[in-house]
Amino acid sequence: MMMRNPRLNALRVFDAAARHLNFGFAADELNVTQGAVAQSIRGLEADLGVRLFRRLPRGVALTDVGLRYHDGVARGLATIDRATEELRTGANSITVSVPPSFASKWLVRKLPYFLEANPDIEVHTVATEAVADFYSQSVDLAVRQGAKPASGELVATALAPVELVIVCGPSVSQMPDANAGIDWFTDQPLIQDGHAYWSKLLADQGLEPNHQALSFNQTALAIDAAISGQGFAVVPKLIAQEDVVSGRLIAVRAVAREDAIGFWVVHLDNDPPNRHARSSFVQWLLKEAHS
Repeated sequence: MMMRNPRLNALRVFDAAARHLNFGFAADELNVTQGAVAQSIRGLEADLGVRLFRRLPRGVALTDVGLRYHDGVARGLATIDRATEELRTGANSITVSVPPSFASKWLVRKLPYFLEANPDIEVHTVATEAVADFYSQSVDLAVRQGAKPASGELVATALAPVELVIVCGPSVSQMPDANAGIDWFTDQPLIQDGHAYWSKLLADQGLEPNHQALSFNQTALAIDAAISGQGFAVVPKLIAQEDVVSGRLIAVRAVAREDAIGFWVVHLDNDPPNRHARSSFVQWLLKEAHS
């Protein structure tokens, strides 16, 4: 006789009966009649071609086969329930991968406004310079600085161009006048991050600094050094704007716009369970970047 695959509902009835060892208690848990439980168990035993329970004067007992089968069924149902719960809660949860400087100087300061407007959405932020792996890291969304991602699996939306500005702290004693050229800065204390914007800017005009620049690997650190009065930094306007608005930084002048690169919002070209949360966050990012 060919064994039939049992239905999920029958397995749930079997699990309840095996845990309680009483069809009446199982029926109460499942909100069905005791007769319905007994009928489901008989049907399951017929489909499997084995006896799962021994009937006792009071309640039932699992046969050896039933005991082994319940061990696997219980683990399987737990896996299904766990996956379903993760799917349910994940619909309102997103994981966002962003560069550390973007996180600390822009996102962290604005994120409370998103959460206040969207209290049902949970946002997990991963600050890293590494390129996001949307598969192994379970990342839903990434913000990256550079050329537009070319992968056909990804949707890349322009967040903002990389507009470079020279900034310094309010305590800097010497400031260039309106007619001063870039050569004026060669005799000033300079700060640069891992993008080495000062080196590129001066080299384009055949200039060299008269002092060794203070170097950091992250834009946020270069900005903090500028805020503390240690010199002039060249940084993306988007990352510096919050400190400029607050008065912690002075935007001395705009120097360049790198049209070939920009800030991009990137995610997989798919339709995930949390598509509403992801779409809401993308739209909020775009609105904030252009406000």
